[in-house]
Amino acid sequence: MAPTIRDEIKQTRPFRSPAEEAMTNLARTGRLVSDAGDLLFKEFGLSSAQYNVLRILRGAGPDGLGRNEIRDRLITRMPDVTRLLERMAEAGLVRRERDPDDRRCVPTYITPKGLALLDQIDSPLTALQQRLFGHLSPEQLGMLSELLTLVRKRP
Repeated sequence: MAPTIRDEIKQTRPFRSPAEEAMTNLARTGRLVSDAGDLLFKEFGLSSAQYNVLRILRGAGPDGLGRNEIRDRLITRMPDVTRLLERMAEAGLVRRERDPDDRRCVPTYITPKGLALLDQIDSPLTALQQRLFGHLSPEQLGMLSELLTLVRKRP
């Protein structure tokens, strides 16, 4: 039998509630998954936030997205998305163009360099996902996703 969260964190007393145990388990698992992703993205000179922006912009297609749209789609909150996008533009991964009809609008687009970098990351990321989740069946993964959605969308 696999060690429980109590075993892993060497907690001798029972959790006060199933919710406390679930929250602790989720936090520890989330950190493990996040750390593994951070290490992978670092190999390619990216932070997790930068990878996330590139992923979002690849999905947005040729129309690009505004800063607030990118901010709203980010997995992890970023206090200064504008600065993040500026650094990525300086690195040539994205380009930002002010709309000539609405000077307040500055859409961001992924560049060929950004797309090429994502292409390089795709295979190692798939391998990492397989290493982390490959022992779970498709049904278990679906159930996990459904449960996590329920946690986020509580009434």
